[in-house]
Amino acid sequence: MTHVLLIRLAAPLQSWGAVSRFSRRDTHSRPTKSAVIGLCAAALGRDRTALIDDLAALEYGVRADHPGTPVRDYHSVGAGRYPLRPRDVITDHRRAAAVSASLDAATGDRFGHHELAGWYGAPKKIATDPVSGVLVSGELSRSALITERWYLSDATFLAGLQHTDRAWLEEIAYALEHPKQLLWLGRKSCPPSGTLAAGILPGTLAEAFAAKRLLPDGEGPVSSGRRPWAWIQADPATPGASPVNDQPVTFDPARRAHGTRWETRTRVAISADATEWDIIP
Repeated sequence: MTHVLLIRLAAPLQSWGAVSRFSRRDTHSRPTKSAVIGLCAAALGRDRTALIDDLAALEYGVRADHPGTPVRDYHSVGAGRYPLRPRDVITDHRRAAAVSASLDAATGDRFGHHELAGWYGAPKKIATDPVSGVLVSGELSRSALITERWYLSDATFLAGLQHTDRAWLEEIAYALEHPKQLLWLGRKSCPPSGTLAAGILPGTLAEAFAAKRLLPDGEGPVSSGRRPWAWIQADPATPGASPVNDQPVTFDPARRAHGTRWETRTRVAISADATEWDIIP
């Protein structure tokens, strides 16, 4: 017999990147299996280099109770004015010369009111300086870098992890409410709100999604007649199944890898006798 751990994923902002680069961080329309397994691994206190075969073997599904709204964040990095630190003056004679006049004219015994204009904090083109002999940046000023960050605003999802071992699911559920590491929904700027572990039900993912009413979203009562979309992991031979490249293999930063799994998309008909929620929103 199988059991399903339900996980409530809600926050003002979520971001489930599928294909991301520094210049553009995208978000999927729903939580990926890789992200949810990573969330559980962090809650359990797993190191990124640890094996995740036991977590990756869980069957995954997600129901979009409130899909949210895509939000684009105009994001710039660098340029502007940056505070001058004492070590900047000590280790780089060029910066010391650039602010020597203001330092000489300064009064008081506090350091920290001096600035460098157009300095980009992440050093580039590091090399040994011929005058001081220390490692310095070969590029003192840089233009601002413009990037894009995409999020889902005010979204609420109900994810499910299916397994035959209920005790294993109970261990994960406990960890989600008592995490050993910080948790976030896709990115560090997106902490989860309220309860994550939303109970364990007997049956399959499809049965569990039909047995629970839509999650509240803080906007008042949820229409009981609405049929949300759900994506459920399936066998490749299942009619209508499509491939998804978010099956986690390893989270090791040196060799992070994902494989292919298959899933079906379906409308969920909430059962007439579906149970209400008593979790903290």
